[in-house]
Amino acid sequence: MVKTVVLVSGGGTNLQAIIDADRRGEIKNCALTAVISSNPSAYALERAKNSGIPAYIINTADHSDRTDYANALFNKLQDLQTELIVCAGFLRIIDPLIIQAYKDRIINIHPALIPAFSGSGYYGLRVHEAALSHGVKITGATVHFVTEVTDDGPIILQKAVPVLESDTAESLQRRVMEEAEWEILPKAISLFCEGRLKIDGRKVRVME
Repeated sequence: MVKTVVLVSGGGTNLQAIIDADRRGEIKNCALTAVISSNPSAYALERAKNSGIPAYIINTADHSDRTDYANALFNKLQDLQTELIVCAGFLRIIDPLIIQAYKDRIINIHPALIPAFSGSGYYGLRVHEAALSHGVKITGATVHFVTEVTDDGPIILQKAVPVLESDTAESLQRRVMEEAEWEILPKAISLFCEGRLKIDGRKVRVME
């Protein structure tokens, strides 16, 4: 079983999707070891508690700078013997210290079809506001490996979602979560834990 730690900062809807998929037996060879939150008031912590998953807080406010925070997070990941890190609404840039130590073992969910509406400054509702302001007809979500360039790592899975004329940023955000994020993030975790992902340059191949 691959020891998997989920990093969160907010409500934890993607965390709940992971928990639910795991309970349904859809995620293979995965042990949800812990949840770590950068925010002590994140509702994701309640979701972890309700599911019996150990939860830890590494509060941004308790650390003097990015390096100090990165060291604290790295030490906790090491203590937990982490084999896979899943960023599920984690509102911090992963430090190079952690990226290098866990190369090709960190995945992130982004609420757009990368390379569209991705990179620095694109998170949360901002992504969906940008999609609407550009008048795109299709958006979606992407699961990718994390590298030192934001939202630029090899793409594991993507799923498209249509943009409706009546959409607001909030309604589009909700539909992208329900129709794309909650489907492809658990699937990507399972593929990783089953050993079915092979990185070939910038491409990720799914092995049978």
